[in-house]
Amino acid sequence: MTKIRIAVQKSGRLNQDSLGILKDCGIAIDNGKDQLKAAARDFPLEVFYLRNGDIPQYLRDGVVDIAIIGENVLIEKGEDITIAEHLGFSKCKVSLAVPKAFKYNSVNDLEGKRIATSYPNTVRNYLKDKGVTADLHIINGSVEIAPNIGLADGICDIVSSGSTLFKNNLKEVEVMLRSEAVLAVSPIISEERTKILKKLQFRIQSVLRARKSKYVLLNAPNDRLDEIIKILPGMRSPTVLPLAEEGWSSVHTVIEKGTFWEVITELKEAGAEGILVCPIEKMVL
Repeated sequence: MTKIRIAVQKSGRLNQDSLGILKDCGIAIDNGKDQLKAAARDFPLEVFYLRNGDIPQYLRDGVVDIAIIGENVLIEKGEDITIAEHLGFSKCKVSLAVPKAFKYNSVNDLEGKRIATSYPNTVRNYLKDKGVTADLHIINGSVEIAPNIGLADGICDIVSSGSTLFKNNLKEVEVMLRSEAVLAVSPIISEERTKILKKLQFRIQSVLRARKSKYVLLNAPNDRLDEIIKILPGMRSPTVLPLAEEGWSSVHTVIEKGTFWEVITELKEAGAEGILVCPIEKMVL
């Protein structure tokens, strides 16, 4: 039986989130401690646990067919690789940072400076677009200490909360790109495995839609029903059912998380009562 081969990060947060979305897609992975490869029980899929930086080459070589990987890694090492889905988790920035005492006005202040980074291609391309030339020091590991030990004038690294920069007396001065986990596809994936990929994407899209939405039930007085329905941004139109109490209806709809509280506030002001909010497990369109 043909199986699609997916690479995920061997360890770390991206590993956990990657396995989490597969689990939400109904795919159970039989993996033991320290395994490098594992099979799914109920879907034609094999998981390869690989180092993040090695995944782009494995995709090119066709060792794996697809991968869940940070978009920042593809920009650095795999711009030729296709992204099938943006997955919405493991979000971060790739930024330039300098010591807090550095008087920074613009990227031009980095002209001729030494920058320590694990992302030389990203930095080089960014600075080239800005017309700036800098001396890059490639470091695999913790680059934040480079300015403190006199190795560099600034750094380029992943920034999530900014706490690591703060601890190392650094300040973020340029956001070069914003990244999140993506589903990447090998350029030489077979037609047979592409069909399996489409089935997996269907499941992933259903999970992602559900993660972005809430199911809302509320009671509305009939004399204000039209006003309340106009507020609701449902998928098509809300479901309206009569309540046992005369003059009232129950309204069911879906609200996106990004606008949730604004919409709920408007609904309350329009007369909605008994608002019940439920998570959505899957949303299939």
